[in-house]
Amino acid sequence: MNQKAELPARKKKTSAPANNSVQQNREEGGWDQRLGFLMHDVSRLRRTAYDGYMKPLNITRSQWWVLIYLARHDGMIQSDLAKLLELGKAALGGLIDRLEASGLVRRGADDADRRAKRIYLSPAGAKLIKEMQVRSDQMNERILEGLSAEDRENLTNLLTRVKRNLQAIVRDNE
Repeated sequence: MNQKAELPARKKKTSAPANNSVQQNREEGGWDQRLGFLMHDVSRLRRTAYDGYMKPLNITRSQWWVLIYLARHDGMIQSDLAKLLELGKAALGGLIDRLEASGLVRRGADDADRRAKRIYLSPAGAKLIKEMQVRSDQMNERILEGLSAEDRENLTNLLTRVKRNLQAIVRDNE
């Protein structure tokens, strides 16, 4: 399939100030579509960059995603973790098996429900998380290069508001 045929024609660049081009884009009806593409592209590129920064640690994106959730909520029930990650139970089970074989996590029984398994970071997993954080901080510095402290704070605040709005939409659609 020819991608060029699916994309809207590019508009000629003008020398108008940035705020005028934003207004023009809104008036032309392309703002929502462009914002969606921009957010998707930024997210995709950030994931790809993060993969590159984590590659020396010999960890896959799926594995680091599990570890990050466990760093925030250690001892989660495996089925709850699967829901959060939007993974099937079998797919997550395979990931946990590999992480457990690598010594990064351990499984434990749940006190209230013997059938449920809780997943815990091992000391090696916690150490890896610290290494991941250092690399993540390095990457974020490169991503935000050229932005002032105020720009960074504004960006964080705006993205947080957008995230809350999206979470409300998702809740409304459930």
